[in-house]
Amino acid sequence: MDFKINCDVLLDALNVVQKGLPVKTPMPILTGIKLDVYENYLIMTSSNTDISIEVKVDGNDLTINEKGNCIIPGKYFLEIIRKINSRDVEISLMDQKIILIKAERSEFKLNTMDYNDYPEIEFINNKESFKIDANIIKTIIREVNFACATNEKRPILTGVNFKCEDGLLTCVATDSFRLSKKNIYLDNNINFNIVIPSKSLDELLKIIEDYNENLEISINNGKILINFKNISFQTRLLEGNYPDTSKIIPKEFPVIVKFNKDELIHVIERVSLLSPKEKDRNYNIIQLKITNNRTVQITSNNNEIGDALEEIIPIDNIIGPVFKIAFSSKYLSDSLKAFNSNNITINFTGELKPFIINDENNNNLLHLILPVKID
Repeated sequence: MDFKINCDVLLDALNVVQKGLPVKTPMPILTGIKLDVYENYLIMTSSNTDISIEVKVDGNDLTINEKGNCIIPGKYFLEIIRKINSRDVEISLMDQKIILIKAERSEFKLNTMDYNDYPEIEFINNKESFKIDANIIKTIIREVNFACATNEKRPILTGVNFKCEDGLLTCVATDSFRLSKKNIYLDNNINFNIVIPSKSLDELLKIIEDYNENLEISINNGKILINFKNISFQTRLLEGNYPDTSKIIPKEFPVIVKFNKDELIHVIERVSLLSPKEKDRNYNIIQLKITNNRTVQITSNNNEIGDALEEIIPIDNIIGPVFKIAFSSKYLSDSLKAFNSNNITINFTGELKPFIINDENNNNLLHLILPVKID
């Protein structure tokens, strides 16, 4: 194996493929990046058993002198290429066990890993695929993914439910204390109902951050494969039936308040500095109160530290009676930051019932939060 490649091109490919490397694994071989060098191109592969990534490199920035393959320790390979100050780098395999990396006056030797120990990574057949705008996927991840559960008590809740029927794609995430829901209308009529792990979506977002064209998507055998440019991103799907959350979303709201989003976020951040933490989830609890003079007070009461109170004036007349409710400041702050609009509406159903946050100009996104009972 012997090839020469532009250093920036190699680093771009490595920055993508390294996202498939495991943080911890019982299989040390997976800490390596698989290189397969063919006559006119090379393929780099990584996998942590949940995510598998394949990047193809070809073109004028690559010169292949000899075909071959190897497994290179991923962490060290990436750091070496990052530090190299050279336009091109030459990589060759010596004695089938040592990788030689040469760039101008720099030279590195890395012991390779046993190629035969690397598990076979099968990227699913994409004959039955469909295309979707990358910006739609990025929007869904940013607006919904944060509401997934982070613990494994109910594994199905650690992912986002993507359900498509007759051109309507509904995406739901919940940790059973809050919920985020996004509706998107697609041009195709493909139907599916899958749950993609939240962590996989986080990694996908990083990879497609600057990509604004179509993604080609295939779903098969408990996996989803996303192809774009020279990259194949595959992740396992979560097994099981996602709970039906439609019944918990209230339809009638006796109390409705409209806020400037940024102003409300700043108030919440200040008041929550002194707020007590909810025992089970360690989140700061604040209270919202609608007063007789039709303003809104945001307060926190902490017997050990002190109290905080801020008054905020809604951007429109408050609908409904005097009212108070307590909830996690983090949950509300996370939800508010997911909206692009400057103005949002909070719809309350009762002091101990879930409330809805939405944007009156965009009915395709809503967030639901369960309140907290306080003494």
